Amino acid sequence: MSPPTGRPYPRYIADAPQEKAPYGRFQERLADEFAKACEALTAEANTSLDPATNAWFPERAWGGRVYVPVIGDSTQPDGSSEPRVEFFGHVSFVRSEGEEPSDLRAAADFTDVTAEDNPEWKVDLNDDVIGEWQADGDRGGDVTLIWGLPMVRGAVAATAELDEQVLDQAAINDGRFTLVAVDAVHGFGDDHYLDVVLWDRRMTPLARESLYESQ
Repeated sequence: MSPPTGRPYPRYIADAPQEKAPYGRFQERLADEFAKACEALTAEANTSLDPATNAWFPERAWGGRVYVPVIGDSTQPDGSSEPRVEFFGHVSFVRSEGEEPSDLRAAADFTDVTAEDNPEWKVDLNDDVIGEWQADGDRGGDVTLIWGLPMVRGAVAATAELDEQVLDQAAINDGRFTLVAVDAVHGFGDDHYLDVVLWDRRMTPLARESLYESQ
């Protein structure tokens, strides 16, 4: 038995992936939704998404919705002097037993700060707040979807850690992983922010990155 803790952060709040990545007709549906979300960014990004470059990440389910993260390159022509742009985001849906996935929703953003231009990175991370966690009083935090690409060899698992506690873990499949954990926790003394840690087969840490520090 363990005594009550003064920092009762929620742990393992998301369902494990049921599919490693979408495929077939359903992938096409997700891709269409993501493309629509990226279209709204075309003017600001000065380029558009190339749907053929989409890379899908393992799904995670939380709060009645399934989230499928994705990244994709822009259609920027070879030889262009403009910075390379990467689009990133996720498509979520409701999964009902025996029925087609419904209520598809997409979120997208873009960046010109990419792993290709930063060879010193050990993990390439993206994240988005998908909900809120409320504790007693005014304490709480952000439920955050995190997806990433290890940039070091030998990584087989990733964990999301907050205040020295592991809040989520996931296997790395096809060089990709997805986590869901509470971040930016406030009301427990100092504010606390997530670290993502990569592990090898011997459970030796290979890399640790904060969501709030430059890589």
